[in-house]
Amino acid sequence: MPSTVLVGAQWGDEGKGKICDLVAGDFDAVVRYSGGNNAGHTIVVNGKKYGLHQVPSGIMYSDHVSVIGNGCVVNPKVVLEEIDMFEADGITTKNLKISGNAHVIMPYHIDLDGAFEQKLGKKNIGTTKRGIGPCYQDKMARIGLRMQDMLDEALFRDKLETALARVNPELELIYNLPTYTVDQICDEYLPMAERLRPYITETSLLLNNMIDEGKDLLFEGAQATLLDIDHGTYPYVTSSNCTAGGAITGSGVGMKNVDRVLGVMKAYITRVGSGPMPTELSYESEAGHTLTEEGYEYGVTTGRRRRCGWFDGPIANYASRVNGLTDIAVTKLDVLSAFDTIKVCVAYDVDGERYTSVPEHQVRFEHAKPVYEELPGWKCDITGCRSFDELPQEAQDYVAFIEDLAHTRVTFIGVGAGREQIINRFWK
Repeated sequence: MPSTVLVGAQWGDEGKGKICDLVAGDFDAVVRYSGGNNAGHTIVVNGKKYGLHQVPSGIMYSDHVSVIGNGCVVNPKVVLEEIDMFEADGITTKNLKISGNAHVIMPYHIDLDGAFEQKLGKKNIGTTKRGIGPCYQDKMARIGLRMQDMLDEALFRDKLETALARVNPELELIYNLPTYTVDQICDEYLPMAERLRPYITETSLLLNNMIDEGKDLLFEGAQATLLDIDHGTYPYVTSSNCTAGGAITGSGVGMKNVDRVLGVMKAYITRVGSGPMPTELSYESEAGHTLTEEGYEYGVTTGRRRRCGWFDGPIANYASRVNGLTDIAVTKLDVLSAFDTIKVCVAYDVDGERYTSVPEHQVRFEHAKPVYEELPGWKCDITGCRSFDELPQEAQDYVAFIEDLAHTRVTFIGVGAGREQIINRFWK
């Protein structure tokens, strides 16, 4: 199985965890390359559900290596909670590896994240307030602390003193929040560092050695294309590169070693937080309410109700282009079984100009009006279908329509919440 990047192709919550769970067994390592504990996904091990926010999905396979790469930001407390959760149930975590170059989420990052969102008021970004953005901000300002720093107390104290010299005035003078001392943070973080010491290693070297041995890697994306710091709907984005290119910089594995890029998208579209969403339906509308409740569109991490809309073709086209998608997984096709007629956005109208992909100019995207085509629904239960030919013709036509819009083949089709409720067309 060639090494593959798995990436969200919309605004997140597309069902990446389920697809990763499905294909992870074909690989020797699963690698998280961006983000932190702001993304949640669920895996099932021995019939029990586990909610993960930081540890890669590959942890369910005892013979797989699970890697938190250098492009991630790590909350040590969350990682240890997830390690303890698995170990308590007899699931080994000995193959979990954490890059020494991954940056550490500090308590003041969490404070600043929440305070800044509150200050923005109605113009807030809609973050999960878990300190992700401020941690990446310190990384770019070159005052961040990395996992390897925690393993050397003298170095950690020295770097922490530099960081607090910048952070404490901001906490106190701008946000009227309590400040931190070096001892206070060391008392909390150094014991966690000792527990994590066996897991921290040079993951880039580890992964490249695995490739040299003929082993295959799955790069597990967090968030999604439209949340990417460069390619997303800025400023309503996350703080890292969660498109396929981020797998390279966030893992230390060269481009020549990636063969496939699998994009995951729902058969409709959802978004959490603020920002433009051209096909959005109000929750009070019949279609919006149906998508929300039939799809159970509530966040794993926050419990927030997601914004729902019809499938957005320009976004699918854009995601295919910026990620270099070779394959698509369409999830939750069964949710659309409730509709007599299904709308699909095929283009945007922006002041009389037609766009079939996401316009780069943010103001144009904010003013985009969806141009819809209507397709007939199938109004029957498809949750038992296990091959493409078993789907009603209308559902087959809907999938083909998505392929035409994205210029990429649909390899997987999700027809239910169960792990087995998926159609595999081309994956080998």
